[in-house]
Parts: sequence; C-alpha cells; structure tokens
Amino acid sequence: MKAIDFSLPDQNGKIHQLSNYKGKWVVLYFYPKDYTPGCTKEACGFRDEIAELKKLDVVVLGISADSVSSHKKFSEKYHLNFPLLSDEKKEVIKKYGAWGKKKFLGKEFEGILRITYLINPQSDIVKKFEKVKPNIHAQEIIDEIKKQKQGK
Repeated sequence: MKAIDFSLPDQNGKIHQLSNYKGKWVVLYFYPKDYTPGCTKEACGFRDEIAELKKLDVVVLGISADSVSSHKKFSEKYHLNFPLLSDEKKEVIKKYGAWGKKKFLGKEFEGILRITYLINPQSDIVKKFEKVKPNIHAQEIIDEIKKQKQGK
C-alpha cells in the first residue's frame, strides 16, 4: 500500500511533506499527546536511537494533534532531535487510521491511537505497528528495518 502524502508543520513551523522523503526509510509514528508518560518514553526512545536510525538512512516523523507551540516546548524539554508534526485538524491522523475508540479507566472515548507505519524508500507502507510498547518501540523499528533491508 502506498503511503498517503501530506504537508504538516513541525515544532519550528517548517512544513514537511512526506513525498520529500522519497528515497529514504520513514518511521511515521502517531501518538496521543505531548508530555504524557507513554508518549514521552516513545519520543525519548527515538531520540536515543537517532544515530543508529540515521545510519540505516531512516527519517523519524512524529504526529499528534498538539499545536506547533506545544511540540516546540515538548521537543525542547526532552531535547528531541527529529520533527514533531502538528495535525490539529486531525486530517492526516484520520487518513492513516490513527483515530478511533480507546479505553481508559473503564471509559470509552475517541482519540489518537498509538500507531507507527514503516515506509520504504519507494513510499510503500511495509509494516504497521499497533499495540506499540513505547519503551522498546525504537529498537523494534531498528530490528524491523534491518530485516526489511535483508529482504526477509
């Protein structure tokens, strides 16, 4: 399946278009909210593994419905070294199926699902990660990319 192109601003207001990353591997991860425990662990995991990801020619893009200014503060506080994209209208989030029913403390509600897509250099989605475990997710991605590059 081809990845859907989009244009969204990052934490510095710079516009990122998915099609600009053709030729690279892209980790497109959707997360519920800046500063929440799971989202912070996940973002810091990618931050800590960015050198390894760059060696594999991988670009990491995080997307949530938080504002550009929220992303800027979150990114600065945790020294994040990759773009966090703001989708306040939730258009891209919905196109990628990252919006749906969630349960928390016995209550059901709609929100952003923690989903990651691995996109190959030809802009094909080669793997969808659901039920993401934030504390090990970056390593999971690295392992999957190595497998994909070996053609397994």
